[in-house]
Amino acid sequence: MQTLNVAVLYLLSFKAFVLLPAIIFVLALVFGIKPRTAAQSALTLGIGFIGIFMTFDFYVGIINPVIKALVARTGLDFAVLDTGWIPLSVVSWQYPLAPLLLVSFMAINALMLAARKTRTVNIDVWNYWHVIFVSAAVHAATGKALVAVVFGLAAFALTLKISDWSAPSANRESGMRGICIPHLSGLTYYPIGVAGNALIDRVPGLRSLRADPEALKRRIGLLGEPMVIGFFLGAALAVAAGYPFKATAELAVSFAGVIYILPLMCGILGGALVPISEGMKGFIQRRFPDMGETFIGLDVAVLFGIPSVMVTALLLIPASLVLAFVLPGVNFIPLGDLTNLTVPAAMICLATGGNIVRSFLIGIPVVIGNLYFASALAPMFTRMAAQANYRVEGYDGIFTSYLDGGNLLRGWLVYLSEGNLIALAAIPAVALLLWLARRAASVERDTGNLPRG
Repeated sequence: MQTLNVAVLYLLSFKAFVLLPAIIFVLALVFGIKPRTAAQSALTLGIGFIGIFMTFDFYVGIINPVIKALVARTGLDFAVLDTGWIPLSVVSWQYPLAPLLLVSFMAINALMLAARKTRTVNIDVWNYWHVIFVSAAVHAATGKALVAVVFGLAAFALTLKISDWSAPSANRESGMRGICIPHLSGLTYYPIGVAGNALIDRVPGLRSLRADPEALKRRIGLLGEPMVIGFFLGAALAVAAGYPFKATAELAVSFAGVIYILPLMCGILGGALVPISEGMKGFIQRRFPDMGETFIGLDVAVLFGIPSVMVTALLLIPASLVLAFVLPGVNFIPLGDLTNLTVPAAMICLATGGNIVRSFLIGIPVVIGNLYFASALAPMFTRMAAQANYRVEGYDGIFTSYLDGGNLLRGWLVYLSEGNLIALAAIPAVALLLWLARRAASVERDTGNLPRG
């Protein structure tokens, strides 16, 4: 087990823009694609991911000082530190059962494909940690390894199913064919987005408001352009943070640039995936004619190029800070994970068809839930890190993670494993959310919606 753990950690030490192209290249050869085409597609895929990560890192670099300035102007302080997702990923890969779970997840994916219970081919191995952390957290909460494994396997199977249901929307909104997003920390919010979207459909006035980027451009012209919206959002955040005019102008243009460049990088990814998805489709039709359509599972970052995703995330940043300050019982300021609001925003935007107003409104209760789960589970996360011999540099107090630590599905599963009465009572509500997501996928397939672009 120790040898396997070392091998797995070494494999996962490679950057995503190296590991994913390597996996894609091998798959392409298996699918019968010519080596030259396979190599070109794999390398282009890696370049596309580099472009996305570089642009997103630039975004993180410019938004973090703004967030800190906004917090500093309030003069407030809390006892718990938001460290972001990194400590949780370290704890996951240090979890003794991680190698066993990793192999089990791959086996479950293969078995479900063979039984035609999923259409997702989850090659996004690095992000398996999001599910491994379910087992690690359940183990920490209950002290029972078997219960932890059962919950982890169930969470992985559920991830594949929600990935299937959200795949048509992911293809339509991203303009990429043959992809899906088997990313637990994001997929949690797709059923919530579907339910919220259905609820808004029943609200007169609000239900007729088209606020996706294309509709905004038609209605208000230049001011509806995503990069222009990004410009004004950047300027507004800078003014709220007390930036001088020069810094405000620089931040505004930077936000506009991020929103403009990300779709271009995702376009590179889409072009690279065309021969791979076509090759996979032909291979499966020849070898497994009854399996039907399948999708390649990629990182949620491929959705960051959807303009409505970045706009929604930028709107949710100040909302998160305000709610953290005013809600009773929240014990941290969401600093470390705030920039990753793009993850829940991406899946909510898929459910709303890119409607920014709807996505923002649905995002508010999501933010509230994350704040409370991350606050309540902070002591357990701190204990888990100590047991894994992980320390946050320069800090020895209690910490949490706003989004990954506050993830609604993972938090619910942890409390469910303990037999919490509220978690048990929530089972019908969770079942309803999943049923709505499944029904929405069936409707979308029946209407024959095609990817945009």
